[in-house]
Amino acid sequence: MGHWLERNIVEPGKLPLLLALTAFVLTFVVTRVVTRLIRAGKGPFGNVKAGGLHVHHVVPGVVLTVVGGFGAVASGRQGFGAAAAAIVFGVGAGLVLDEFALILHLDDVYWTEEGRKSVEVVVITAAMVGLLLAGFSPFGVNDISADELQDRGAVIANVVADFAFSLVALSKGKTRTAIFGVIVPLVAVVGAVRLARPGSAWARRFYGGRPRARARAGLRAYHHDRRWSRLSRTLQDWIGGKPDRPEPARLPGGR
Repeated sequence: MGHWLERNIVEPGKLPLLLALTAFVLTFVVTRVVTRLIRAGKGPFGNVKAGGLHVHHVVPGVVLTVVGGFGAVASGRQGFGAAAAAIVFGVGAGLVLDEFALILHLDDVYWTEEGRKSVEVVVITAAMVGLLLAGFSPFGVNDISADELQDRGAVIANVVADFAFSLVALSKGKTRTAIFGVIVPLVAVVGAVRLARPGSAWARRFYGGRPRARARAGLRAYHHDRRWSRLSRTLQDWIGGKPDRPEPARLPGGR
C-alpha cells in the first residue's frame, strides 16, 4: 500500500488532491452532524449570529475556498504549503457545497426539498474528485516499464470508452446514472443502452417520429421513478437529514 501511495499519489503530485478530498468529505460530514444537532436542540452548538443576522457557513466557506485556492496556485504541488492550501480549500469547498441549494435558490432552503440538491452535488463532487485521484495516468510517474505503460494505457482507454457511455446516458436524461457510471462502467453501459427519459435531448432528437418509443420511454420512466424514488429519498434523508414538511396552504381569510 505504501509503495502504491508513493508511486501513484505522492510522485505524480496528487497528494494535495488527496488531502483536499479528505478535508472536503470530513467537513461535509461534520457540518451535517452539527447542523442536525442544532436542529434537534442537542449539544453545545448553535447558529452563528452577528447583530441579529444569521451567518450561514457558506460565508466562511467562501473565504477559505478563496484563501486555499490562491494558496495552492502560489505554492505549486509540492511541500507543506501545497498540503496546507489543499486542506484549507477542501474545508472551504465542503462548507460552500453543503449550502449549494441556498446559493442556487438565493433562499434559506437548507431543510426543504430543494435543499436535497446540496447533498447530491456533494456526492457527485466527491465521486468525480475520487475518480481523478484514482486514475492511473502515466504522467508524472518515473521509470515506467513497457508492461506497466501498456497496462496504464489500457486503463486510460477503458476510462475514455466509459466516459463516452456516460455522455450518452447523460444525453438520455439520466444524470445520476451518467455520473456514477463514470466510476462503475457497467452502470454507464446500462444507462446508455436503455431507453431515454422523456424530454431528454436524446428523446427529442431520436423519438420525435416514433410515438411507440416515446410511450415506452414514458412508461419505463414512470415505473423506474416509482420503484427507486423511495429508496433514493431514504438514502438522502440518512445523509443530509429529513426536510421540513411544507406548511398546509391556507385559504384567504381562513383560520
